[in-house]
Amino acid sequence: NISSSDWVLCSWRSHYQALLKGVPREQVRREIISGRSISLCFIEYKVISSGIVGGNVPISVGIAMAEKASRSNNHVWCFMGDMTSETGIAQTSIRYAETHDLPITFIIEDNGLSVLTDTRSVWDSPSLRYEEIKSPKVVSFKYKSKYPHAGAGVRVQF
Repeated sequence: NISSSDWVLCSWRSHYQALLKGVPREQVRREIISGRSISLCFIEYKVISSGIVGGNVPISVGIAMAEKASRSNNHVWCFMGDMTSETGIAQTSIRYAETHDLPITFIIEDNGLSVLTDTRSVWDSPSLRYEEIKSPKVVSFKYKSKYPHAGAGVRVQF
């Protein structure tokens, strides 16, 4: 559902979002090899990422506000992890987007972990906020990674 005129904002794991948005593979590869893997930004493709936990979330709301004010048909897609979705900045951003009916969708990628910490254990809850309070602005998917997560003691060095 993401069009070429839409914005995609994501976290430090932005490689696949950049590729799905249409950034050429070789351009993504060059950025990774150049050491900019943690915050891939391709403004010409409307892809912005942030290595700061939750850093992309309020920026995505600001872009959605600008798109609404300009009366464009563009949409903003904001990807975040399950632990980020529980932070105050994410909760406030989602609520603001709902209240002002901004053209934005928050996509929560739920692997149940924040680095190596079980997200639901941290919050001492069997469910997360997005599972309890449904929002038309939030979609989610759960997955289990086949590869080590960041901080797992296994690093790829270029």
